[in-house]
Amino acid sequence: MPLKQLTEHYQQRVDQALEQLIGNTSNVAEELHQAMHYSTFNGGKRIRPLLVYLTGMALNIPPEHQDAPACAVELIHCYSLVHDDMPAMDDDDLRRGKPTCHKQFSEATALLTGDALQTLAFEALTQNSYLEASQIVSMLKVLAQSSGAAGMAGGQAIDLSSTGKSLSLEQLKRMHEHKTGALIRASVQLGALCSQAPDSSDLNALDTYAKNIGLSFQIKDDILDIESDTLTLGKQQGADISLNKATYPALLGLDGAKKMALECHQNALNSLNHFDHNADPLRELSEYIITRNH
Repeated sequence: MPLKQLTEHYQQRVDQALEQLIGNTSNVAEELHQAMHYSTFNGGKRIRPLLVYLTGMALNIPPEHQDAPACAVELIHCYSLVHDDMPAMDDDDLRRGKPTCHKQFSEATALLTGDALQTLAFEALTQNSYLEASQIVSMLKVLAQSSGAAGMAGGQAIDLSSTGKSLSLEQLKRMHEHKTGALIRASVQLGALCSQAPDSSDLNALDTYAKNIGLSFQIKDDILDIESDTLTLGKQQGADISLNKATYPALLGLDGAKKMALECHQNALNSLNHFDHNADPLRELSEYIITRNH
């Protein structure tokens, strides 16, 4: 099945699972439930759940074993966007062309929505009846580490503190390894942990793949921020430039940034050399990341 069809298939699959999870919170405060649904179903591409499922394909793991971790990682991503958009953080009014959660509801509701989505992510992992308790514990640890101070939250803190400051290439890479890359790596790790006896060489190879596509994803975003004059994810293009934020094109030049993205893509492909055709969708996804135009 081509990557586009696989993407649509798994988007529908995770959306159905997320609908059920969010639906189970309908007995809470009505506005909070509405805000949770609004923030989860806001037009996201579901790239992180897709990585969970595609990793499972590479390791011949049934998709029903992966629904819970796919939902969990997406809920963490959704919570982070709700909080990132708030006035104390990025202060955005729009997300993918729609009012952000704090604009649609209130700042207090947005804060609670992020909290509720985050905790629901961990609850979702505990409800996976297909996995052993030891697998679930490992997944909980991966998701917690990738979301917290050593991962996404830490990367966001570095980003906030570095606005207006000059960063070296290594500092910029470190920031994005935490802010964006940690959750991408977690997506692949969660997919692999659905295997009852994952091979250590497979895990290392997949982690190398995830590191490289996470970096190429961010580099390509920075490139598009310069090359496109449209709106992306509800934010004005060039926003990072206007805020004097460090970017890969700013440090390497546009051609240098494109070269680095291609190198990451090649490294990602090389890491999958010992996998068979079942890993082809992962290879295609890496290609998509560096060739996309939005």
